[in-house]
Amino acid sequence: MSEQVRDLVVVGASAGGVEALRDLVSGLPDDFAAAMLVVLHLPPGGASSLPAILDRACHLPAESARHGAKLRPGHIYTAPPDHHLLVDDGRMMLSRGPTENGHRPAIDATLRSAAQARGAGVIGVVLSGSLDDGTSGLSIVKARGGLAVVQDPKEAIYPGMPESALMRVDVDLVLPAAQMGAELARRVREPVEGGDVPPLSLIDEVEARASRAEDLAASSRPEVRDVTRPSEFACPDCQGVLFALDENGTRFRCRVGHAWTAQALFQQQSQEIEQALWAALRALEEKRDLARRMGRDAEEHGFPLVANRYRRHSEETTRAVEVLREFLVEGLTGLEDPGDEVPGEPA
Repeated sequence: MSEQVRDLVVVGASAGGVEALRDLVSGLPDDFAAAMLVVLHLPPGGASSLPAILDRACHLPAESARHGAKLRPGHIYTAPPDHHLLVDDGRMMLSRGPTENGHRPAIDATLRSAAQARGAGVIGVVLSGSLDDGTSGLSIVKARGGLAVVQDPKEAIYPGMPESALMRVDVDLVLPAAQMGAELARRVREPVEGGDVPPLSLIDEVEARASRAEDLAASSRPEVRDVTRPSEFACPDCQGVLFALDENGTRFRCRVGHAWTAQALFQQQSQEIEQALWAALRALEEKRDLARRMGRDAEEHGFPLVANRYRRHSEETTRAVEVLREFLVEGLTGLEDPGDEVPGEPA
């Protein structure tokens, strides 16, 4: 077996992640012997201040990743807004491939790409965040011989992502973020066995190509519909059929590439239900007000029977408005996943 070194660290974070990232990078020595890719879920518009935040917090230079730029040890590269950050032949690639759990950049896309490119040379790190982003990508890092590191959920501001990773991945290290820098510096100097790394599964390969935004339909290689089975769910992004990526039905991807975990899909459906109910409330209030206006008009013109009919419409609609408003204000929490938190920053 050939030996290689762990020369690439991929860190994923979401809600509460800025604080955890600061703690992590502050512990990195100035002779850190690996390149570090950082993915924080960001809104698509505008520029990210994350490189400047990390640059001030540590001894290493931090910068936004550039398409085609070479990975250099001792440097931190952050995923820019609205682009997946991928790895190919020792270089960074930026892609506007389909979103994953509604995110671009997506943590899983970067972890998956790094594991494919570097195998056992990758250390995957999952920090604070809600839902379960990072779990799928971290499992591929681990399957390819890499090291899996997770922030201690007890200290994470949002423990959802660390807890999900611990539940589904054979994690190597669980640490507070402030202790990770020194431990990572030690681990990247360790030689690892580079041989006998299993190839990506067919489904993982299809997902990797989707993240790279390759035109699967123009190629003879399988598409997601060829290697999976259709589910009963629709994609929130394009309304196409979602295909189940595992036997348990916890991960999905549509034919054009949008990816969802069951937990993220549940949350998205809950948000769409709430939006639809608020729209219904608005329509009911408008109908009530219009019925009142038409009733007054009929009464002023001497049509009492018509006025009474509109009055009944107004009263019935008023009762519906009261019931729906009470449900929206007080009862809608039942639609939310009790394990989720509402993030106060990008989630």
